[in-house]
Amino acid sequence: MASRPLNDDEVLSEMNKMVAFIKQEAMEKAREIKVKADEEFAIEKAKLVKQEQQAIDAQYEKKRKGVETAQKIAQSNLTNKSRLKILHKREEQLQELFAAAREEISNFAEDEGRYSQFLEGAALQGYLQLMEPKVTLIARQTDVELVRKAGAAASETYTELSGQQVLFDVVGTLEGDSAGGIKLTNGNKRITIDNTLDERLRLLEDKMLPEIRVDLFGPNLNRKFYT
Repeated sequence: MASRPLNDDEVLSEMNKMVAFIKQEAMEKAREIKVKADEEFAIEKAKLVKQEQQAIDAQYEKKRKGVETAQKIAQSNLTNKSRLKILHKREEQLQELFAAAREEISNFAEDEGRYSQFLEGAALQGYLQLMEPKVTLIARQTDVELVRKAGAAASETYTELSGQQVLFDVVGTLEGDSAGGIKLTNGNKRITIDNTLDERLRLLEDKMLPEIRVDLFGPNLNRKFYT
């Protein structure tokens, strides 16, 4: 049986079906596109948020390190200032101690008996170091006579010990503010031995300084060895 042509209502019905099908397909396609777009947006958004968070974290870490560095520098400066104050105070105490010692040796020359013994020993020591036939003793102007007597007594002892003679003269050119004692020079003035009380004290200060520091301030924990 031959098919008959569609009438107008049937044609319209078929067209409506086709339109409905196409519309359904389009809606599904649109949903797929929206879902995919939403997924891509979410991924891109997460990526951007992560990048921004990393940037914020990096800035925070940089600032944190900067603050820590500044705090360490400030603490170091404070520690150094405190250490310098302590060292300055300790140096003041040492200088006060040495000043008291200098005042004490200045009074030593007032005891003529002890001072004469010292002068004789200082002269003898100088004779034995120089081992010269002629020596000049340099003294304070106020000590010239005492030094002359001490030099003579020392020359006798020197002869007994060395078997040699020594001639000496005394000049009163030692500085007036000196605590006392003598300097000795050989005949051509090229060698000078400083046996003044001031020099003896200076040498003693240098030698005893480490021990004095320990006695006054205790051992330095930053030093492994002591001299």
